[in-house]
Amino acid sequence: MNQKFKYFFIGFACLLFVIVGFYFWASSPNISANNYNNTGQYDYSSSISNDSMISIITYNIGYLSGMTNNLPIERPKSLFDQNLNKVIYELKKTDADIVAFQEIDYDSKRSYYVNQQNELGKLGYSYYGQNINWDKKYVPFPYYPFSLHFGKIVSGQSVLSKYPIKDQERIALQRNSENPFYYDSFYIDRLAQVCKIAIKDKTLVLINVHLEAYDQATRKKQMKQVKNLYIKYYKDFPTILLGDFNSDIHFEDAAIDLIMELPDTGCAAFDTSIAQNTFSSDSPSVRLDYIFYNKEFISEVEAKILTQFDLASDHLPLLMKFKLKDQLYANIRRQPTS
Repeated sequence: MNQKFKYFFIGFACLLFVIVGFYFWASSPNISANNYNNTGQYDYSSSISNDSMISIITYNIGYLSGMTNNLPIERPKSLFDQNLNKVIYELKKTDADIVAFQEIDYDSKRSYYVNQQNELGKLGYSYYGQNINWDKKYVPFPYYPFSLHFGKIVSGQSVLSKYPIKDQERIALQRNSENPFYYDSFYIDRLAQVCKIAIKDKTLVLINVHLEAYDQATRKKQMKQVKNLYIKYYKDFPTILLGDFNSDIHFEDAAIDLIMELPDTGCAAFDTSIAQNTFSSDSPSVRLDYIFYNKEFISEVEAKILTQFDLASDHLPLLMKFKLKDQLYANIRRQPTS
């Protein structure tokens, strides 16, 4: 009996060692956390219009997996090549000055080790800001086949700009406190990426976000964080808040209402009387992606949903063309009159 117990104990200890060892290996990063917040320059030539018009796009590209994003299926490389070529073709036509991406891959197995930021930067974006929010060796999804669980995933949010990015901050938003620790070990960080972009003699504050998709209470808490972050800047700088908010005004107790209710804040290509939806791209039924801006400093000229990007992602991108108002004039307007 003692001998059997001994063998049982040894077997149990070995199994426990393997499980614990696998957990720590699987949840460990591929790169140093010091590299999760990067800015830099590409050696690409940029052409910036001499007029005062500036254009910006927000786009959740779903790592270029198209309508297969979040589906438990294997994806051929041809799908990613096709979608990358489609996005390059359409972005080249829009010739936007700044593009903010969510769910963009940097040399990940699932997207065949293509650094999507680098490829899109070749369109003439000399400056980039990169925030990594997912860095894992193993992700337990899809549930089958198990072979898809293994492999490097490095993904996050990027800003490509023809204007210099002077500074950038990576702000991790609140997690769902009810998630078990082992779930959180493989889940992504939800981020606010704050870039300060030099446009002539002005500084544009750009806040690129990707909020919680699955838990409404957590999304509401994150939205409050984002709201406070926007308020921190919007009275003193031209400020744009954009990204994938994962909230539609028609949702019950919609988190997006916290931003909609802000004073002196515009929402590009948004009209309650017209359906201007961004998800899903095959048959858009909800609005999850937005561009907000402070009217004191920014004048919207044109905005629209870019349906021509088709099914390269499960989201559709949103474009806004705008002009920066004279800061001195804006400050004078805010002074109290006697």
